[in-house]
Amino acid sequence: VKWFLGLIADLIKRIFPFLKLQRCDQTMDSSSIVVKIKFVSMPGGSLVLTLNVKYEWSVKEVKEHIASQLGLPVDEIKVIFSGKELHDNDLFRDCDVGQHTTLHAVRSATAAAPEVTAEMRCPLSKSVLRLQLTEEEKKTLGSDIDISKVHFFVYCGSPCSNVVPAKLRVRCSMCKQGTLVVSRDPSCWEDVLEQGKISGTCQREDCTGKMAEFFFKCASHPSTSTEESSLAVLHLIKNNFLHISCLSCTEISQIVLVFPCESAHVICLECFQVYCRSRLDERRFIQDPKLGYTLPCPVGCENSLIKETHHFHLLGSDQYQRYLRFGAEESLLQSGGVLCPRPGCGAGILPDRNCNRVICGGRIEGQGCGFVFCKQCLQGYHIGPCIEAEPLTPSAQPRYEVDEAQADRSRWESASRHTIWGISKPCPKCRTPTERDGGCMHMVCTRPQCGYHWCWICQVEWSRECQGAHWFG
Repeated sequence: VKWFLGLIADLIKRIFPFLKLQRCDQTMDSSSIVVKIKFVSMPGGSLVLTLNVKYEWSVKEVKEHIASQLGLPVDEIKVIFSGKELHDNDLFRDCDVGQHTTLHAVRSATAAAPEVTAEMRCPLSKSVLRLQLTEEEKKTLGSDIDISKVHFFVYCGSPCSNVVPAKLRVRCSMCKQGTLVVSRDPSCWEDVLEQGKISGTCQREDCTGKMAEFFFKCASHPSTSTEESSLAVLHLIKNNFLHISCLSCTEISQIVLVFPCESAHVICLECFQVYCRSRLDERRFIQDPKLGYTLPCPVGCENSLIKETHHFHLLGSDQYQRYLRFGAEESLLQSGGVLCPRPGCGAGILPDRNCNRVICGGRIEGQGCGFVFCKQCLQGYHIGPCIEAEPLTPSAQPRYEVDEAQADRSRWESASRHTIWGISKPCPKCRTPTERDGGCMHMVCTRPQCGYHWCWICQVEWSRECQGAHWFG
């Protein structure tokens, strides 16, 4: 009994400072933010601390505050964020951490400091703009999201209801905690979207996870774990840093959609909306058995169907609901069903294959309008052969057409080969030419005496902000 009472007393001692901290952290100023520290090294559970962190603090100072609440030595605590360990000398303001961001803390197996390689260290830059700030933080700090450096976009259903810039984050595929340190950076969409591409080591004492699981967060507001798992990443939407003109309007837009065809044709988002609406009005979407109701490249390229149909959220709420309804109707028609032809009804029906007489709603009371029609001609039911219907008058609405010469100029892949892969850039530190031969934006100077870590897009020192905004592309 004494042992049990002692255990309870020790637990209260550990929890009391945490509760005290929660109360005192309610006040903050523009030089600090509130972050959540999720301590997950305790077997069978975790503890979430809320810290009021000042921007000028080092990571070691953050660790000291965590240690004082948990009753642990500072050198036994690791802080992990976005697949990388934050090291003691890193300044908190350079870690791409926004309001209410969750950091993960774990207890080291031993107090000995691990060997830190240059690749693991990833120096943090002070000069790169904070890309992931919320609207409230931008008002406080006077900084806007630099959209020209954002490469990831998602459709955020709530509260944004729009296509927005996203942050790339990583967690352990086994325990689903952000305590995994990745073995290498992702270099392409396959590394992020497909399971088992990137390995790592989970730092939890009770987890043996070895594989990374990537996910995206809306950059406009704090998100819950449920929202993170439900966000639809739109990998065809890109930042137009190659300055390619739209295949339709010929204008050069900042954000574009690149079709998944061999030529990678480029279209601006406004013209993509017009293209989708025109095909929707003409009911010329394609019902693919695997991909669903989708569209190909407007140039007519082979193997160019859009696989991620969340891109059609760009149509807007009303038109997207129309798209979903048309898709369901097309699926029904391909399954041998019919739509009730009575104006104002349009109910989907799976009729008897051996009978031409169809009753909308059938024998189910309260379902359908009760209209009786012929399955073959969709007119009111009749005895005898169907009467040949008059040919439909062509729609006066202009069809969506693309100029072939302009389409040839609007090719992402061609411009990418000449602009990205074929041209080297000088190291920002020693000016040694460095050639990019993969998809990762994290560059390391090839000169042995330098070895500088820098960003291909920003051409400054590689930072957590670069990692979150354009880790690859």
